[in-house]
Amino acid sequence: MPAARPDAIYMDNHSTTRVDPRVVEAMLPWFTERYGNAASRHHAFGWDAEAAVDAARRSIAGAVGAQAREIVFTSGATESNNLAILGAARAGRGRHVVTCATEHPSVLDCVRALERDGWAVTVLPVDRHGLVDLEQLGAALRPDTALVSVMHANNEVGTIQDVAAIGALCAARGVLYHCDATQSLGKEPVDVRAAHVDLLSASAHKFHGPKGAGFLYVRRGAPRFPLQPLLHGGGHERGLRSGTLNVPGIVGMARALELALDEGARVQARVRALRDRLQQRLTAELDLVAVHGHPQRRLAGNLNVSFACVDAGALIAALDGIAVSTGSACASADLRPSHVLRAMGVPDDLSRSSLRFGLGRFNSAAEVETVADRVVAAVSRLRALSPQYAMRTEPLPSAAFQKP
Repeated sequence: MPAARPDAIYMDNHSTTRVDPRVVEAMLPWFTERYGNAASRHHAFGWDAEAAVDAARRSIAGAVGAQAREIVFTSGATESNNLAILGAARAGRGRHVVTCATEHPSVLDCVRALERDGWAVTVLPVDRHGLVDLEQLGAALRPDTALVSVMHANNEVGTIQDVAAIGALCAARGVLYHCDATQSLGKEPVDVRAAHVDLLSASAHKFHGPKGAGFLYVRRGAPRFPLQPLLHGGGHERGLRSGTLNVPGIVGMARALELALDEGARVQARVRALRDRLQQRLTAELDLVAVHGHPQRRLAGNLNVSFACVDAGALIAALDGIAVSTGSACASADLRPSHVLRAMGVPDDLSRSSLRFGLGRFNSAAEVETVADRVVAAVSRLRALSPQYAMRTEPLPSAAFQKP
């Protein structure tokens, strides 16, 4: 496959982010000069790597309000989600799990695997903005509920759940709460203690760190719960995740998170302004545009919009040189309408017309104007060829086009 064009514009930051050059700088020595195995206890190369991992563990723990010993390094959020859900299930605390219809596939597929093994599963609906109803969540909890898994911020529409309220509800009922914070960490405040989170997943490549590095926070306070490992062979990470540690990736992840926290408020304010400008132009210059997600409780860089009577695939092809997506990168091979938009009540035809713009730290105001120009022109051109658009006698249902 050819490389991206030199003039390409990247607006798919929910899929992955460009590694910050300062993160690369922090990682480089651990590839070529300080390349020891952190589990090698008999020489200075191993001690050096172990010290770097320990420092990164302390830094990451501090960023989420945890203790260093509560951070388990993984290959990324998918592994972390699997370890959290399946590991908690193997602990034998119950045979019922509760989750949400708009969760990432790495959560929903784990839950479906448990269901095939005889577990009872409750999948909570969401409202038209993508929020879980706390009363419905409370009503779903049972004496045998082992785990609730509800994400912090949605990867498609950016809706931010009230994790503190969810965590408090679970804590009051003695149920473990797993939170997938993959999209929110580094952008929104995350405090596992304040939010009563027992298990929290994250991945470095979502906040300008390297791919292949992530972590799972595992609460160790009372009451204890015996999370069971999925990988065996070496007893790394206190027996919860065997395998040679990715020292460069771990160092880079810690540095990326430090930068995200140090610069977060300023960067997110700028990204939100860019997002709002793009949204303003698209909704002002085109008709029949639906914006998905919560009006206020939404990630600063998220803009998920549908352009009625336009096929999203055709629109992406027309936007050659602009990197956007139709939803989760992890479900890009699935041609069915987005399960997130469907759960929010978006009609399938409108779902198939949706694009997800993910703006980030390295986007500029000039890029926003260019993307807006290109999208407006492409949508207008495709609609000119659309019999559905030409023959419409009245607008599609107005509820679908209410601005968030």
